[in-house]
Amino acid sequence: MLYTKLGNTGIEVSVLGMGGHEYLPNGKSRGFNENLKRSTTPGEIFEGFGDKNRLEVLKEAYDQGINFFDVTQDSEKEALGRNLKQLPPPHEIYVQTRPEGMVYTYDPFNKKMGELETLRAEAQRILKLIQRETIDFFNIAPMKCAFEHDPEYLEKLGHNIRTLKKEGLIRFACADTFSGEETYLKMIESGYFDVVYINFNFADYQATRKVLKAAKDRNMGVVTREAYMKGQLFHMAKEAQMQDIPALSDAALRWSLAQEGVNMVVYGTGKISHLRGAAKALGSAYTPEDEKLIEEIKKTNLYKEYEAKKTKEFLA
Repeated sequence: MLYTKLGNTGIEVSVLGMGGHEYLPNGKSRGFNENLKRSTTPGEIFEGFGDKNRLEVLKEAYDQGINFFDVTQDSEKEALGRNLKQLPPPHEIYVQTRPEGMVYTYDPFNKKMGELETLRAEAQRILKLIQRETIDFFNIAPMKCAFEHDPEYLEKLGHNIRTLKKEGLIRFACADTFSGEETYLKMIESGYFDVVYINFNFADYQATRKVLKAAKDRNMGVVTREAYMKGQLFHMAKEAQMQDIPALSDAALRWSLAQEGVNMVVYGTGKISHLRGAAKALGSAYTPEDEKLIEEIKKTNLYKEYEAKKTKEFLA
């Protein structure tokens, strides 16, 4: 496993991070695709998370040298906390998670994250779920409307982040949003955040325009997700009549990590063989053969539609 210094955090992380999603038989993520409201409601725990298969995947992650684990919904948080006690890591690990029901569009104008007492209580609640003393990386993900609704919102976030750090509840803060370039730049330029967490792949690449450069200028770490475009990559491969899907998967991972400023790709799977393959893929450099596969995908109609949609969203 390759490791990299994550911006100015002083921490070395594996270039492959482990996502916390667990999966339904159809390949879609559990929780969100079972009952979205429940999965984003604090305290709602679905049955079956963190079972025998997940423990086996966790052990493989340890064996591959992965030291960064991302969990979102409470079912994933609780499962990771329980699993870490059942199967203690053989090396130091770092956990990234988010305040439940407060990020993206789950809370009108993201008001709750702007309230110190509310955010503090949420951090304390999360620590009980993950059974750790501090949240290593706290994912703060407001939407553009939060800043438009409250001109002082960014300063409130900054104050809350500083306070939670001082109190030892969190170590670092991650800037995240689904509102695109403008909101990312606003958060980066504030100086309140340590890491950028972002959807990024060869069809959703507009972060290379300004965001990655801005993060680099401030010595911020950059962690990416959705290398496979939430599975859309494989529909594109079908249209392209591509046979070597593992090679395409590896190319997509390597493309993301090869972009200047990117430190890590977060990857989710329920299969040990897939995790092992992803770790191996990121142990080697992006190649001309990878580029050829990606260029074939770019010729498909599905790619062109997806790329246009993501570009419009990010630059809106």
